[in-house]
Amino acid sequence: MNDFFLYAELGLRHIIDLAGYDHIVFIIALCGGYAPRDWKHIAVLATAFTIGHSMTLALATLGIILFPTPVIEFLIPLTIGFTSLFNIVRGQHPTETSTTLVAPALFSLRVAMSYTLALLFGCIHGLGFSNYLRALLGKEASLVFPLLSFNIGLEIGQLVIMSIALLGGLLCVRSGVLKEREWQIFSSGLTFGIALTLIAKTWLW
Repeated sequence: MNDFFLYAELGLRHIIDLAGYDHIVFIIALCGGYAPRDWKHIAVLATAFTIGHSMTLALATLGIILFPTPVIEFLIPLTIGFTSLFNIVRGQHPTETSTTLVAPALFSLRVAMSYTLALLFGCIHGLGFSNYLRALLGKEASLVFPLLSFNIGLEIGQLVIMSIALLGGLLCVRSGVLKEREWQIFSSGLTFGIALTLIAKTWLW
């Protein structure tokens, strides 16, 4: 049981570690495409992201699939940038912008695309998590239990980050500082800028 809490704590610390903030920024980008009232959509996005990174975290930690670390470090900021840009160009919920039947259908298609991207990008982030976990495990005899507890820690951290992001958006909208669409553009623009910085660092270093 002590080992369970140990690896769960390590998973939690890893995802909320400000020194490795790329995962934090991606989760904020996931939330950035929606207003706080769209928490159901965000919950589905979080589930898709979780499924994706859980699969590759397990496969990579068990040595079934392997990718070079520099490639993963380059792909992760790309996922942030693409998600942020997708949020900006996707537009508002059609009930706020149009009464036609075409707009809701188009919006539903874009939402489905966002779920698919969250799943695929989760797979990339899972490979990044696995690099850290493999370094922790070393020659550990059994990988299943540490893998499970580490992943639970990741999920707790993910929920904390999402809650903070949603609360920040809610406070801005409710206080009148920004409208819902302005909040989406602001938060997505911020994460897009950070993604460009991370990509530049990857190329330069």
